[in-house]
Amino acid sequence: MKILVTGFDPFGGETVNPAYEAVKLLPDTIAGAQIIKLQVPTRFALSGTVLEAAVNEHRPDAVICVGQAGGRSAITPERVAINLADASIPDNAGDQPVDEPIRKDGAPAYFTSLPVTAIVQKRKKKKKMRAAGIPAALSYTAGSFVCNSLMYTLLYLIDRQYPAMRGGFIHVPYAMEQAVSKPLGTPSMELHQIARGLALAVEAVVENERDLTVNR
Repeated sequence: MKILVTGFDPFGGETVNPAYEAVKLLPDTIAGAQIIKLQVPTRFALSGTVLEAAVNEHRPDAVICVGQAGGRSAITPERVAINLADASIPDNAGDQPVDEPIRKDGAPAYFTSLPVTAIVQKRKKKKKMRAAGIPAALSYTAGSFVCNSLMYTLLYLIDRQYPAMRGGFIHVPYAMEQAVSKPLGTPSMELHQIARGLALAVEAVVENERDLTVNR
């Protein structure tokens, strides 16, 4: 089994992005699955192109995209991506779309095909994030910036070209070193803890065909 795990490069004035920094810490094999790691640019147009090229090259069984969600205090697998690009800040190429569809021929939204319930909590007596003491929660909004755009592009690709492939998105908090320069009380998480949570997410993908709570 092959699982492609992606993380973004730094954006918005940050010098690191905890998404890819944590992805880099993952072992090359988890629960028998080969882990392919990929950095994607925080750019609306290019991120999807880079992802699609990697999918075409590696033909993974599943794809987990990871992004930073500053202000969140837990690792949050996303339920749904919407067909909307609406940026409050420019991406790393200076693009700032407002109220634009990501794919004009795409559905209004796509649900993840990852077992997000199993990723977050204990299921079938196997330890996942919460059971392992890692703050985690399901999220019902991936926003409207590049994270949502990449998740939507991935699920569009699955819908149109790779129906047997599973995919979805996980948001992670700021790394602890990022919080040093932010207001007191800004949530953060240690990078190795983030990586530990992502490894458990991979285990859940290996162990569960898909989330039983989502009809697909």
